[in-house]
Parts: sequence; C-alpha cells; structure tokens
Amino acid sequence: MKLSARGEEVLAAINDSGLSVEEKAVLARALQKSVARAGLLLGHLSFGVRDIARAIAFYDAALAPLGYTRVWSSERSAGYGPEGEGDTLALFLRPEATPPGDGFHLAFNAPSREAVDAFHAACLKHGGKDQGAPGLRPHYSDTYYAGFVTDPDGHKLEAVHQLG
Repeated sequence: MKLSARGEEVLAAINDSGLSVEEKAVLARALQKSVARAGLLLGHLSFGVRDIARAIAFYDAALAPLGYTRVWSSERSAGYGPEGEGDTLALFLRPEATPPGDGFHLAFNAPSREAVDAFHAACLKHGGKDQGAPGLRPHYSDTYYAGFVTDPDGHKLEAVHQLG
C-alpha cells in the first residue's frame, strides 16, 4: 500500500514513539484502515424503502454472506457495513420511495464465488427477484463471477467476485 508523504511521516512517528510493539501494531492497523477508506470513491449510499422491517430482514440475510452486517438501526432506518466500522449502505423508511430507473445498480464485492451464490440464494429466499443467476460473465472478464437480483423495493443489486 502506498502512503502519502504525510502518511509516511505518521508511520515514522509511530515507529519512533517508544510505544510497545502491540501499541504500534494497533496504530499501524488504524492508519492502514484510514488510508484504505480515504481511497474509496463513495462514503456511503442510501436507499429509501417502503417497509423498513422487510428491508432489514432482506439485507440482514443478503449481506451476511458478503461479510457485511447491520452496524446500526432505529425504527425508521438501518445501516450496513463491515462489523465494527461505519455504514456503507443506509436504508431509510420512505413510504413513497421508488428505486432509480434503468442504468443504475449497486454491486457488492464478494470474497468468493460461494459468497455470490449464498447472496443470491438469500435474496431470493427473502423476497428478492432473480435478475441473473450466479455464474461467470466472460463478456466482462474471464474471472467476473456475479449474480443479480432486485430487492423487495425494486433496487437492482449485484454480488461480484472478480478473482480466479
């Protein structure tokens, strides 16, 4: 991972701090996470949903195989992301909500082909509709393995694993 000049300065300060090896490791991991998140294009994405309980049940099941969990929730909303971190997908109760039209979909990175399969199955079990069974998509690349669904509110979703 390439650090900026400022990141290199911070890392040098950690190394010269007199902290224990364990304390340095904790700080180095925090720095690494910060650098990784800083490189992301999006902070988070929000969807309006017509039935928050139904949406939470769907996304709890759909995102678990991908390694994401519900990181917060209230009566009218919920947020999903990596456990112990902030949300990258937020759902808000909006009874009048309609999903974006053609040309929009949300693709989730999957850690394996099996995770894509499990995502797709969980979506169908919890009210999603099939928009393309899991499989290789050689027209994208030789290693592009994806499954497509719409959630109960009609949002177009994909889980994709792009490594061999």
